[in-house]
Amino acid sequence: MYAQKAWFKKDQYLSRFKCLTPSIIERFRFTETADTSREFLIDVLNNFPSYLLPSDYEHIASVINSPLCNSVVDNLRDGDFDVDTVAFSRLLLAFGDATVQDLAQKTESWDYAAILGLLEGLMKCKGYAVVDDEICPQALEFWITFTEYLTDILFAVGNDRPLWMDSALQVLMRIIEASWKKSLLPPPDITSSWDHDTRTGFKAFRADVEDLLQSSYTLLGLSLFERFVQLALHALRTGAWYPLETTLFCLNALADSVAEEGIADQNLLQIFGSSFFGQMAGDEALVPIKCQQTAVTMINRYTAFFERHIDHLPQVLNFLFSRLQIADMANHSSKAILALCYSCRKSLMPELEAFLHQYERLLSQHLIDINTKERVIGAIAAIVQAVTPVENMFAPLDRLLLFVQADVQNCLGLLSSGLVEEAQPIGLAALKCLVSIGKAMQVPDEVPIDLISSKSAPTIWNQDPGIAIQSRIVQCYEAIFSSLPSDGDIVEATCQILRTGYTETSPGPFVLSPLKTADLVVHSRLSTARLGHILDTAGLMLSRNMTEHSDDFKPATMKCFQHSLHLIAAIGHDPTSDPEVASSCIELVAKMIPRYLDIFFEPQLQSMLPNFLTFSIQCLISPEILPKRSSANFWVFPHCNAHQAWKFCVNFVQTSFIQVQEQSTQVQSMVDAAMQTYGPDLARALMRGIGGEAARSELDSLSELLKKMVYTQPRAKQWLTDALAGGDFPSQVVSDVEKRVWLQKVVKYVR
Repeated sequence: MYAQKAWFKKDQYLSRFKCLTPSIIERFRFTETADTSREFLIDVLNNFPSYLLPSDYEHIASVINSPLCNSVVDNLRDGDFDVDTVAFSRLLLAFGDATVQDLAQKTESWDYAAILGLLEGLMKCKGYAVVDDEICPQALEFWITFTEYLTDILFAVGNDRPLWMDSALQVLMRIIEASWKKSLLPPPDITSSWDHDTRTGFKAFRADVEDLLQSSYTLLGLSLFERFVQLALHALRTGAWYPLETTLFCLNALADSVAEEGIADQNLLQIFGSSFFGQMAGDEALVPIKCQQTAVTMINRYTAFFERHIDHLPQVLNFLFSRLQIADMANHSSKAILALCYSCRKSLMPELEAFLHQYERLLSQHLIDINTKERVIGAIAAIVQAVTPVENMFAPLDRLLLFVQADVQNCLGLLSSGLVEEAQPIGLAALKCLVSIGKAMQVPDEVPIDLISSKSAPTIWNQDPGIAIQSRIVQCYEAIFSSLPSDGDIVEATCQILRTGYTETSPGPFVLSPLKTADLVVHSRLSTARLGHILDTAGLMLSRNMTEHSDDFKPATMKCFQHSLHLIAAIGHDPTSDPEVASSCIELVAKMIPRYLDIFFEPQLQSMLPNFLTFSIQCLISPEILPKRSSANFWVFPHCNAHQAWKFCVNFVQTSFIQVQEQSTQVQSMVDAAMQTYGPDLARALMRGIGGEAARSELDSLSELLKKMVYTQPRAKQWLTDALAGGDFPSQVVSDVEKRVWLQKVVKYVR
């Protein structure tokens, strides 16, 4: 039957087979034919459920509800996972998937209620999910489908809930309780014997439980949350740490549903207002690490609660800082501290000095690792950002930079002693701390942007002591970068420091002059690690700041353009020598269009432009896909993006090198002259690619370039005609007549 797929929709062919179905179902009752019948039914239920008639489904239901099948499920619940019992569970789940609508709506029917009870029983087998019980994860997938169906019905009917919904929700609540029990973590003496696949499988099962809970909240509402709160309080009172961990895990799964709106605050107060933090911070040998980690994760997930209830911040922060000294807790705790300080920065301003003192103590006692340092210093910087007036930021920011400078000096000292391997992580830590400070000092999204005041107006950050702060930041990253330019992580962190200022709309400590980015580009060589990342950073700076009025942008752009040409020369003007560098150089230059297009024709740079245009055309015929795509974009696409001002985009939205608009007469004439010179070469490169040298995936960008050339350049038809007739056209199969007809169609279509 499966060999004839065309029969599936033709009942006249299938009817001869359908009459055999009842006898096949009945054969399931007999030991000799049970296996064959079962596999047939599983296959049909999973792949072709419409093949079965309503009477067939009723027949299968009666067979599944037989005493023999009920005893099989009882065996499963007792932990008997032999081949036959597992195979029956597959049939039961296949039937459940095929009849999920009937199972949900007919909970009052004895047959369907009994089958639903059997499916519920699959969630209550002995043993740990995945490890001992391989059926439970499959059964959970069915119950997720069941829940999604109930949700769809609820949204479809609105307030007119069907009568059967309450019974279905009662079943769902029992399944959630069964899932909670199956999610319980085993003691360490058991998990220590698990291999990687087992751990991954159990983690995936818990992730599915999270999905079930999130779907169920739509149906059960706050009552579901309240149930877990009561379970947590009971576990806390009795010291049942593993049940507590599982309950907190379930509460974390519901965080997105309740945290922001505050509808569960009274329930959360029962936990956070109890002895919760005191017990968690008690005897470390008594409370399992995993339970503490999940508790910290809960703090992280419910930061919005602490924004609304700042009186609970002291006890939660004391708990978190006490956990930083425990190796297995530092990662979770530092993340929670960072999240709390970001969310509650204004409320924590009075405690800024205490934070600085605590951080200094942790550093002096060498109690925290690199990642923890990075997060905690970022948390403190977030509080600093909220300090007003701006002048009051300088003192705490100065202390934070002193911590970073100490690491920088330590790194340089080790390097001077030849201890490169020991110096690298310390230098990287210093840079990452600067990145963390820079991100934290960014103005939060909810703060209104002042569109009236001019960015070029004097501010405290472009005069002392603001300039001194910025100078120290630059000195830190320049010292590390110049000492370890061949380390990719160092280079990437340096770029990230600069990038933290690109998104800002007002002056700040990390809103550095664009010349600082240009200096980083100029000091890079082909041997510099992740050179492409440096060039991309410069391109990002140009994209984000093209509307700002600063005298530094034009000289910075000139530096970037000039060094891009030096790098192109360093790879021998051959894009195949280093495709990534070739692509990044072209993309960087492309970002200069249109605002800084005039620098191409500056006297000191004008002689370099032919080399770049020749190289970009060479990239079009290169076999390397990255340079080819970047070159096509340079010639074709406008380089205005969402980060630029609306007015600027209106003026230049159609601008690319091949179609320049809104430029001075002098610049326009120079671009036109360049196109007259390089247009024939560009046409030959295009025809080589379209004629057969380009891959199919590259034709879209080449076609755009062809259309733009034909549309904007009066002599394009002649250039393309000469290119098609040239000896370097790759195909010998296309006749001259076909070429001429094709070109006529292109010109007619575009113009």
